[in-house]
Amino acid sequence: MNLDAALQTFLIEARELLEGMESALLQTEQQAADSETINAIFRAAHTIKGSAGLFGLDDIVKFTHVVESVLDKIRSNELALDGDLPSLFLESCDQISALVDNIGNDNDALDPALAGKGTALIDRLNVYLGVAPAAIAVAAAQTPTAAVVSADAGSEIVAETDNWHISLRFGPDVFRNGMDPLAFLRYLQTLGEIVAIETLAELPAFDQFDAESCYAGFEIAFKSEADKATIEGVFEFVRDDARINILPPRSRIADYVELIRALPEEEMRLGDILLQCGTLTSQELEHGLSAQAAIAADVSLPLGSILVDSGNVQPAVVQAAVEKQQQVKDAKTKQQRLIRVDADKLDHLINLIGELVIGGAGNKLLAHRSAIAELMESSESIGQLIEEVRDTALSLRMVQIGETFTRFQRVVRDVSKELGKDITLIVSGAETELDKTVVEKIGDPLMHLVRNSMDHGIEKADVRAERGKPLQGTIQLNARHDSGSIVIEVSDDGGGLNKDKILAKALEKGIVAPGQTLTDQEIYKLIFAAGFSTAEQVTNLSGRGVGMDVVRQNIEALRGTISIDSEMGVGSTMRIRLPLTLAIIDGFLVQVNESAFVIPLDMVVECIELSAEDRLQENTRSYINLRGEVLPYIRLRDVFDIDGQSEGRENIVVVQYAGVKAGVVVDGLLGEFQTVIKPLGKIFSHIRGIGGSTILGSGEVALIIDVAGLIEQVQAQEPQPLQMANEL
Repeated sequence: MNLDAALQTFLIEARELLEGMESALLQTEQQAADSETINAIFRAAHTIKGSAGLFGLDDIVKFTHVVESVLDKIRSNELALDGDLPSLFLESCDQISALVDNIGNDNDALDPALAGKGTALIDRLNVYLGVAPAAIAVAAAQTPTAAVVSADAGSEIVAETDNWHISLRFGPDVFRNGMDPLAFLRYLQTLGEIVAIETLAELPAFDQFDAESCYAGFEIAFKSEADKATIEGVFEFVRDDARINILPPRSRIADYVELIRALPEEEMRLGDILLQCGTLTSQELEHGLSAQAAIAADVSLPLGSILVDSGNVQPAVVQAAVEKQQQVKDAKTKQQRLIRVDADKLDHLINLIGELVIGGAGNKLLAHRSAIAELMESSESIGQLIEEVRDTALSLRMVQIGETFTRFQRVVRDVSKELGKDITLIVSGAETELDKTVVEKIGDPLMHLVRNSMDHGIEKADVRAERGKPLQGTIQLNARHDSGSIVIEVSDDGGGLNKDKILAKALEKGIVAPGQTLTDQEIYKLIFAAGFSTAEQVTNLSGRGVGMDVVRQNIEALRGTISIDSEMGVGSTMRIRLPLTLAIIDGFLVQVNESAFVIPLDMVVECIELSAEDRLQENTRSYINLRGEVLPYIRLRDVFDIDGQSEGRENIVVVQYAGVKAGVVVDGLLGEFQTVIKPLGKIFSHIRGIGGSTILGSGEVALIIDVAGLIEQVQAQEPQPLQMANEL
């Protein structure tokens, strides 16, 4: 077994379990925790502790054991998960996460600060362990019957003290078989101390009394460190002539449950689980199985019920065994359903498929040039298979963005307390899927936007009260698909952006020239300028003017855009638009002179011919009447300064991005094309309107059009839509 690989698997699973714990704990702060949520939190802590023990990670085991002990009291309803407990458990999650990261960083020695924080948390957790109700302590000698057992009708039968409870009922033939009941009691004392004993006599009517028959029975409180099988062995020779029930002490029941939970994740029958933890002996199991077999075939009675009814096993222990069976079953089902794949291997697979797509395009080109029908048909079939393989491979990289959104529940909780504001987070569209690489890289920009909304957007409670708003502020995270892109929105119901304040600050810093006229959107986008900040003072959250600049750079690096909608006193919405994938897309191949370009197919609405009349009026305007709608357009020849003039007909490719339509004038339309995106080097990063490159089947390079960038250019160079409409 490769221990290094196994340890890495443990680190990954531990982080996943901690995320689940944190999410469940945050949920308990919003609404009362149900048993399922509490059990989920407990199972996560228990699994981390057990797995850490396999690798000898004592620091994690010791700390998590204390957390688990407090959680166990909550499960048994001895404590309520309210007050400061959720916060304490969240801090404990952070501590376990830090201990896990310490292992991942290959640090053998535990940092003193980390160890000190763990000790302080253990002390706080131990307070809850110290106030747990003490076990009922009744002096057996004073009230032997009450101290020995609690056996009300219909209730769970358990020993009420930390002594074993032994119930003996000897059969009538014990004397005839040469057995002395008192001899068994004397032998029992060699294993421990008989704390209390009550003699019972089930005597028949006088005329039926037999002097040679035994009618004795005993209820015994027995103090011993021996296990159940050893105690049962005392009565081995009288087993067939007696009815024997041995109930463990209250503390032993908890031990049995703990032993069951600590059993390896293997499939076992219920009886085997109870045998392994020691709560059941082999003889008791045999009797239980015999009783089950003796029941009529048309009656289905579980073995656990038979063992509980016979008094051999406590319901709590049977329940723990059933939960263990279900846990193993669920884990096995999950393992059968999921397989962990190294991200580098997946990236390598995508790269190979990209090369396969390029090779397939070359094969298709050669087939069409040959004009051989059979070869063309075969090429089309191969192309369809390549497309299916491509889509399947890309789907492996798609993950739900909800995993990223979940992190912000904790961020909003902690930052709102730091700011002294009451803020709630509402998440929608968490099931929306996009490329794993995009998900990983969008986390930090979203973090900046959420923290910025909390600091600058949401007002203090007194200000909200004056404005007639709810005292609790709201931030919304939403994701959705739109026109081949994914749109992520960060909205707040705060004060909105102050355009005058932003413009004044931009003039002060020289970002905007005096007298320059800007639209609302242009003013809002000033907040993304480097070094720009309207904060009056620098805080832990903002004020240095670097956060929003980083947001813009990171989003643009993902071939995305960000826009802002805001209304003073109502709130703001930051809208991020990103491509679904960064690897392979469907494109529409166009031509300008001898140059080829690819437009993302999801953004193509339609293709129309640029009429001779519209071409004659190009000197005065660059827009056309598209069925009563003003459509501004731009020539790729002019954008990229391509020499020559179009000699034949020209076409307009109508594209749409973020609800805005524009036209792209090209010389030729070459049809759909599977595009493998190749990033351009940094030397070309300043060129606007280009989102990457791809390789055609002929081996030539084609540039991928950045539709968002082109639409911005169109909007910047054209007059207002109303003016254009009047001129048509």
